[in-house]
Parts: sequence; structure tokens; C-alpha cells
Amino acid sequence: MRIIDEMGIKAKAAARKLAVAGEKKNDALKAIAMALTENTDKIIAANRLDLENGEKNGLSAALIDRLRLDEGRIKGIADGVLEVAALPDPIGTVISGSTRPNGMEIRKVRVPLGVIGIIFESRPNVTADAAVLCLKSGNAVILRGGKEAINSNKCLTYIMQDAIESAGLDRNSVQLIEDTTRQSSVELMELTEYLDVLIPRGGKGLIKAVVENAKVPVIETGAGNCHVYVDESADIDMAANIIYNAKTSRPSVCNAIETILVHQNAAEKALPIIKARLDEKNVELRGCEKTRKILGESVKPADESDWETEYGDYILAVKVVSSMDEAISHIAKYSTGHSECIITKDYKNARLFTSSVDSAAVYVNVSTRFTDGGMFGLGAEIGISTQKLHTRGPMGLNELTSVKFIIEGDGQVR
Repeated sequence: MRIIDEMGIKAKAAARKLAVAGEKKNDALKAIAMALTENTDKIIAANRLDLENGEKNGLSAALIDRLRLDEGRIKGIADGVLEVAALPDPIGTVISGSTRPNGMEIRKVRVPLGVIGIIFESRPNVTADAAVLCLKSGNAVILRGGKEAINSNKCLTYIMQDAIESAGLDRNSVQLIEDTTRQSSVELMELTEYLDVLIPRGGKGLIKAVVENAKVPVIETGAGNCHVYVDESADIDMAANIIYNAKTSRPSVCNAIETILVHQNAAEKALPIIKARLDEKNVELRGCEKTRKILGESVKPADESDWETEYGDYILAVKVVSSMDEAISHIAKYSTGHSECIITKDYKNARLFTSSVDSAAVYVNVSTRFTDGGMFGLGAEIGISTQKLHTRGPMGLNELTSVKFIIEGDGQVR
């Protein structure tokens, strides 16, 4: 029997227990938070191996940043686990109910999805985030991370498994595929007998590969070609601050912006102010002809590929548009459906933008960096769904459930 099938069998058994685990799930989460904190040095040591390997293999600064775990980030992960523990348990929640004319009582309740597979790349914090959200929502999870973070992922998984077992639950509630070859990804994508849903979390290439090749149901997440549109009525200082935050606070993440669109009536004034802020972080600008005419030769000429690219780096595409309609059309053509923003003082334009732009999160005068389960009050997240079925936007606990109808009666027959 293949290792992946053995993992599937164990996950199915663990999922049955988790579905009725009740408060034990919170006990396990608290044990995980404590264990992560107590083992900070061990996690950092394992992560150091991944960082060293990444540097040897020429990973970019942005990818190294995604990979890095330090004391502060580990504390953040542990705090996030406790936040999830404090959230209401969705399992068993009655969504709706009714009594039929024949006396049957029907309730629609939340239940776990079952066994969830997660394929992700070089962010080891996903190992913990995915595990605790699945655990709290009563799901077993099989994790498959990238080779860049394998030492960190193994360390985190072993720590969590021990903590889960100490709370009286099955340690196989969380499992990690340690084989990082392409074959292990293929096997997970084809694990129809045991896997209820597969969630890819990473770059455009990974997500595309999973969507096109998986035989199990997939929830598409993550790719973030995000935009800010600076309307002609925008507060320019606000626009500069939001763009600076949305691009430079952490350019490697999916809710960082990749393109700014500026109304032609605001461009002469706005673009120099925006560029001055971005220069503080040496952001490379790639602009249309009108942008280069205003800002000069320091801006590289943009081509079609720049409008399509999720850079994940200190690079930003800039386009001057003639109208909001042109901005909305540009977003419709190039957006991945993640997060978009309008900077405006015009209420009518704000409402038109939010109703016309078809993305999971649409902002008015707010940085796109808030598209995050924690920032939305959901606790840690499994990812940002950019599709419409079965869920959309940050995926917290409720998004990791399905429903069941429970019908009670006293002998009714049809």
C-alpha cells in the first residue's frame, strides 16, 4: 500500500473522531499554542536550515521573507492558535429549521467537510494555520508543503501532533507529506477515496496546476493581481499612504497590490507624490506612456505582461486611465478576483466601483492588505478563495464546513 493511502485511511479515522470531539478540540488548540511557544528555539533552528538552503538555491529576497520564522512570527502563530480556540465552534450550529405540515421537524446544521488536503509553497506559517483551522472545524488535514520549507514544516507538524495527542485526540488529525517530489503532489490530487476537498495555497503556477490536474474537488485560492484605482476626487495624501502600505508592508503576500490606475485628471498631481513615497522602499515602477511623461525616464516602460503579473516583489505597474469605466474594464481583464481598491471622495463613484468590480474583497479608501482572516475577525485563515463555489474570500471556520439536514418525526411515512 502507498504511504499516501495509509495517510488517507488514518485521516478518515481521525476525522470521524473530530466530528464529535467537542471541547477537546479547544484543549488541543491550547496545547498546540503552548507547545509552539515552548519549542521556539527548536522551530527557529529547523527554519534556519531552510533559510540556508534557500539562499544557496538562489531564492529571491521576497521568497526568503515568506520562508523566515523568528521569535516574533512564532509568537504570532501561537497567538493566532489561541484566537481560533476562542472562536465559537461552528459544528452543530443550526443554520435554519422548520416544521412541515405533517409534523416533521427539519434542521439544517453545520458539519465538517471531512478530510482536507492542503498543497502550499514556502510559507511555513501555513502549516500551523491550516492545521488549527481544520482541527477546530472538525476536519482532519493532510498537508503537502514545498521543499523550501520542509525542515520547518516537519518540526511544526511533530510539535502539533504531540500536543494533539496530549489532549486526547488522534495525532493523525494533522499529517504532513514529507516527500516533496512532484509525484507526492500528483498522488494527493488523485486521492479521491479519502480526500473530500483539496485547497492549493501559493502562486499562480501552483494553483493552475492543481485546478487543471486534481481529481478531487478543489477550492481555488491565493493568486493576487490586486489593484488600486486613484479616482479624480481622491485625497492624494491618503492615496499615497494606502498605496505605500498595500505595496511595501509585505510585497510577497497575495493581498499586496501589483498595479495602480490613476485618473488622468489626478495624475499630474498624484503620481509625483505617490512615487516619492514608494521611493522610500526603492519600488521599481513600470508605467504606461502617460505615466512616463509625468514621472520621467526613471519609470520603465510597461508592456502587456506587466498588467498580468503578480510580482510578489518591490515592483509596481502604473497606468493613467481616462475614466473610472476604463479602470473597471482594466481590472475586469487582468484581475485574479482577489482584492481591489478605489481611493475617492465621491460616494457615487465608490458605490459604482464596489458594485461593478467582481472580486472577493472590494475596498473604498482602505489598503488591500486587510484581506486576511485575522483582520476580518475570522481568526487564522486557510487562504483567500478567489472562486465563487463553495466559498469566496478569507476562509475561516464556517468556510471549512458543509451542511447536513436532520429530520425528526413520530412515524411519518410518504
